[in-house]
Amino acid sequence: MERESMEFDVVIVGAGPAGLATACRLMQISKDADKEITVCVVEKGSEVGAHILSGAVFEPDVLDELFNDWRDSDIPLNTKVTHDEIYLLNSETKSRLMPNSLVPKTMHNDGNYIISVGNLSRWLANRAEAMGVEIFPGFAASELLFNEDNSVKGILIGDMGVSENGQHKDSYMPGMELHAKYTVFSEGCRGHLGKQLIQKYHLDNGKTPQHYGLGFKEIWKIPAEQHQEGKVVHTGGWPLVNGSSGGGFLYHMEDNQVAVGLIIDLNYKNPHLSPFDEFQRYKTHTVIANTLAGGERLVYGARAIAKGGLNSLPKMSFPGGLIIGCNAGTLNFAKIKGTHTAIKSGIIAAKTLGEGLIAGLEGGKDLDCFQERFEESWLHEELHSSRNFGSALHKFGTLLGGAFNFIDQNWFGGKFPVTFRDNTPDYATMGLASDYNKIDYPKPDGKLSFDKLSSVYLSNTFHEEDQLCHLRLKDQSIPISVNLVKFDEPAQRYCPAGVYEVVEDAGDKKFVINGQNCIHCKTCDIKDPSQNITWVTPEGGGGPNYPNM
Repeated sequence: MERESMEFDVVIVGAGPAGLATACRLMQISKDADKEITVCVVEKGSEVGAHILSGAVFEPDVLDELFNDWRDSDIPLNTKVTHDEIYLLNSETKSRLMPNSLVPKTMHNDGNYIISVGNLSRWLANRAEAMGVEIFPGFAASELLFNEDNSVKGILIGDMGVSENGQHKDSYMPGMELHAKYTVFSEGCRGHLGKQLIQKYHLDNGKTPQHYGLGFKEIWKIPAEQHQEGKVVHTGGWPLVNGSSGGGFLYHMEDNQVAVGLIIDLNYKNPHLSPFDEFQRYKTHTVIANTLAGGERLVYGARAIAKGGLNSLPKMSFPGGLIIGCNAGTLNFAKIKGTHTAIKSGIIAAKTLGEGLIAGLEGGKDLDCFQERFEESWLHEELHSSRNFGSALHKFGTLLGGAFNFIDQNWFGGKFPVTFRDNTPDYATMGLASDYNKIDYPKPDGKLSFDKLSSVYLSNTFHEEDQLCHLRLKDQSIPISVNLVKFDEPAQRYCPAGVYEVVEDAGDKKFVINGQNCIHCKTCDIKDPSQNITWVTPEGGGGPNYPNM
């Protein structure tokens, strides 16, 4: 098919903090050099920020490297952290407040802000457009395009108006090719094009497998007497006590709102575990319930996070482009923060690209100098100092791993002379269903705990039902013949949106995919024990529409 195309110096896939920071810095470099650099950003969400979900506590100092006027602007940083509390939840009713002297210093948040990363992205997009960046929301980058020399040429925007059986509907619109000298992939965690690039160019050679967590988040409006604006609460322990690990959070934002969430490491073993139901249980603990009681749940969402850190970070350059931010895995799990690191990776990317383009560098090259600049930056130093954090928790468990991390961060400053590695991919940790007891989760009470479908409703998720399914099975038989037999088909439980079901059909078991429910968390692509599910982009504009997340 002959497709229309557009040419740019740089195409950026994903309008999150990393991609937008790249765009803004490129335009500043262009202006300073008085030489035009054309930049385009494509975003699969219906608007910038629609697919962004993060806790989030934000370290703002990185903005000094991007804008000298951000403190005097309308930037949506409204809630400064006033104090931290960290609890160890010993059971469903008991807890222990940890003294600050026993908390890893990476968990302290003096000078930080509780923010909506979606709103920060919207603000960055406005700044970028004001500087001349073209931003196209509602357009999904569906395929990679290559030059004859095997370098990346750009991306293909997915076709619109294709029915579930592959036929062109009346609304059919062919996708456009976007060609660039260099393409930057900042799709967020487990980006489907980033995944392909890492495999094609072997960018993860010599690295430990990437590790992931599934993060849940809800925003609640609570009674004023229960609200303490600026308060940050983190928890460890219950309900993640039976072979699973992770931690929870409760952030008091402005306007009597709080963000409550739970991150569950996706290396858990029990196939009967339901991350969604663990999150519902979490909210019933007195430490959390006392704050939420009498409140109203406003928004629900879930998203995978890449937490492998420096040990799992791939080579971030390849012929014709860069992979940055959470798409590469720059999140600092020791801080449970990835926004400032994503922005910094974008600044480094822009410096590398901008200087090359202004000097007349041809497109399609492997910008190896990015790695050198990355290793000379505070971002590399920060990720290096936290390289053991997640691996220690995996190796020693929550208590002993936490003790090691306290010693490493507070006594050694992250320079403990040993590096721990976890070489087992998260999907490979899944145990057989017959080796584990089923978990009897309580029914939702409609006050603190809720069911999946009512939760998905609060994510404002929408997909055209008559479109090609974006959840692809390599082998249609595996869910029933392998996963159901061995693992009681865990997709029924690890998906936080009720996408996957096993139903009876004329006496036979049938695997059903409710793709319209998908909130784009990517957990199925990560945790399926047979690695049989591949997540690809649906039609542009589909998926969740998160406000203030």
